[in-house]
Amino acid sequence: MTICPLETCHAEEICGWTYEAPFDIYNWPSWEQMKKDEIEFGDSVLRAAQYAAVIDSQQKLIGFAQFFPLTGVTRLGLGLRPDLCGLGLGPAFTQLIVSEAVRRAPQNEIDLEVLAWNTRASRAYEQAGFHITDTYSRSTPHGFAECHCMVYKPSAAE
Repeated sequence: MTICPLETCHAEEICGWTYEAPFDIYNWPSWEQMKKDEIEFGDSVLRAAQYAAVIDSQQKLIGFAQFFPLTGVTRLGLGLRPDLCGLGLGPAFTQLIVSEAVRRAPQNEIDLEVLAWNTRASRAYEQAGFHITDTYSRSTPHGFAECHCMVYKPSAAE
């Protein structure tokens, strides 16, 4: 797995990904809608500043990352291609993204948010070195939901 800039072709592909329920909350609007509304990676400036693609050795898109800057914190957003979810790739995928976040802003704490019911993702993040530090309710596209904030704590060996 390698990180590279998130190009328009990657963004368009991500918008075509379809997750099965209950993970369908992670489906994106159509690429045309994202561009029209200039939201998230539909905004070319935001895409260049905050988003990256994760590709495999055949240059095939397997996921994406967002590196959202907060004061003293890099908040990660990440997504793995739906057909690759549940296959055990999550910890290595997450660790690759953490390494890139450290490279981009070595002084920052790294955290992410995960819906509390998404135990599959939470386990992958824990295996990659994240720990739950807070739980709260926040707005989602499907209404308010309980969410965990997880903070990365590098192991003593790093």
